[in-house]
Amino acid sequence: MVLAERARPRAGECQGARVKRALRAFVALIHPRTAVVLHDLAMVFLAWYLAKSIRLSVEPETAIRVLALPEVAMVLAIQGTIFWWTGLYKGLWRFASLPDLWNLVRGSVLGALSIALALFLYDRLANVPRSVLVLYPILMTVLLGLPRLAYRYWKDSRLDFYERSSRRRVLVLGAERAGEMLVRDLRAEGHYLPVGFLDDNRLLRGARVHGIPVLGRIEEVRELAREVAADMLLIAMPNASTAEMRRVVELCEEAGLPFRTVPRLQDVVAGRSAFNELKEVAIEDLLGREPVQLDWTAIRQALSGKRVLVTGGGGSIGAELSRQVARLGASALGILEISEYNLYQIERQLKREYPDLELYAALGDVCDPATCRHVLETVKPQVIFHAAAYKHVPLLQQQVREGFRNNVLGTRTLALAADEAGVETFVLISSDKAVNPANVMGATKRVAEIFCQNFAQRSRTCFLTVRFGNVLDSAGSVVPLFREQIRQGGPVTVTHPEISRYFMTIPEACQLILQAATLGQGGEIFALDMGEPIQIRYLAEQMIRLAGKTPGQDIQIVYTGLREGEKLFEELFHEHESYQQTRHQKIFLAQHRMVNLDELNQALLQGEAAVRRYDESELREILARFVPEFSGRVAEDDKVVALKRA
Repeated sequence: MVLAERARPRAGECQGARVKRALRAFVALIHPRTAVVLHDLAMVFLAWYLAKSIRLSVEPETAIRVLALPEVAMVLAIQGTIFWWTGLYKGLWRFASLPDLWNLVRGSVLGALSIALALFLYDRLANVPRSVLVLYPILMTVLLGLPRLAYRYWKDSRLDFYERSSRRRVLVLGAERAGEMLVRDLRAEGHYLPVGFLDDNRLLRGARVHGIPVLGRIEEVRELAREVAADMLLIAMPNASTAEMRRVVELCEEAGLPFRTVPRLQDVVAGRSAFNELKEVAIEDLLGREPVQLDWTAIRQALSGKRVLVTGGGGSIGAELSRQVARLGASALGILEISEYNLYQIERQLKREYPDLELYAALGDVCDPATCRHVLETVKPQVIFHAAAYKHVPLLQQQVREGFRNNVLGTRTLALAADEAGVETFVLISSDKAVNPANVMGATKRVAEIFCQNFAQRSRTCFLTVRFGNVLDSAGSVVPLFREQIRQGGPVTVTHPEISRYFMTIPEACQLILQAATLGQGGEIFALDMGEPIQIRYLAEQMIRLAGKTPGQDIQIVYTGLREGEKLFEELFHEHESYQQTRHQKIFLAQHRMVNLDELNQALLQGEAAVRRYDESELREILARFVPEFSGRVAEDDKVVALKRA
């Protein structure tokens, strides 16, 4: 009906327009592949005709007479069926390539063999010399292949001035496999026009990849980008080390052009990105470290088929731990989380990605003994990852009660419940701020470490502590803060020009936590190798540049001074903690300092009473009693308070 309506004459329409509209309506009736099939059948006829003409060495008029109608019908039917069966018509001429050429060769050879068999059964090949069956597939491949390749070449080169000017001219950094695949996709996609490669490999100098020249070294990007009038730089170096990536990004920034990159190899393997997906360079690309080699066999053996509980499972570390545990084949996963929204988010994600996983999501507080007992009775975990903690240093300086209650008493409550329930392994997620703590957060985490270390001597449960530094882009960390300040136009606030911190990506931290869980026998503190500390000033400058701004011009950096409880640098080991290498090169073992557990338990009972009374002075004294490094700072704080009152 629709096509009939299109073909119906319209008032005031000229004869030429009517003819064109009628032709369009007729073409619409034809399947898009029909023209291709008709072309190929015509080429089949021509190849058979030429093969017999060449073999018989006769005039064209004579050759036509030797083509019997039944013979031609059989050739067309058999060859057309073979082409359909080999999938020749699933490909598009626009993207004809070597696989399509292979389909042509295969279809032609199979067709010749099938035709030979059919004609032998029909008339014993009375009118077909054997050499025709050899010439036919060769001619067929040429007659079918050349039009396809010519059509693709015509489509690829059929760009007028307007189309070329509307495309963004891009210079690709990296001419290896990733660069080759990227250019192939860009040319097919049509919005970008690759104009050259840059690569440091001398063997590639002067070569061409997909017809695009390798112009020079990456160090020459500024001059060469200007010579080829590039509009954008694309970094196709997924295997580049962090140091190499920093160098390349600095060169791109000097060139003054926008730049994008393909994802890192580990992100592709983990399924977080597609291989040729263009993205902005993230701060993780510049501050991350070399990929960590893990003993996945040992990790899977430790967690596969096990029942696992993650406390704080909706936070940055807890959520990633939950995803990793689910991915490793845990039989059941329990999540205890105090934030309703965070619990909702991680539960929804895990149910979507792991529908067969036995998942129990509990809304509750680790400081509540009844909640801990109920969750342990329900989940019956064999392994617990305790990630529930308050971690914001400046905030906890004024919230001693809540820091002590959650980080110390919450850990003790859960540890006692785990011991009572017969849990096999209890992993405490700690912090580098527990070493020589200058703040309430670090002191509370240190006391939690001390309790787990010493309680391990009396418990059947294997208590382990894993200590690491800052995590990139975790909730409440400096990276989201800087990102928001840059979005608002600045200024970016840094406390001190020389302040530095260790950084690690969330996935890497969680993977090393899982690895450490396979190493311990009970009571150990494992410290993760955080690499080299990064100056926060450098972090701020790089984030500003990655946002396309210039530090000090477009976005100002303001130094606000160290906050209460903040240190210029963090440590991973105490000076009295001797440490040694484990069988994993990125994980160290710290020898803990023993305390009297009975005395510690008595102090924690006093702490519980102080929490009920909201007596923060006594809580500070308890922290100072078991963390000597914190005691001097408590005395200084008391002097400050006394002076303020005076």
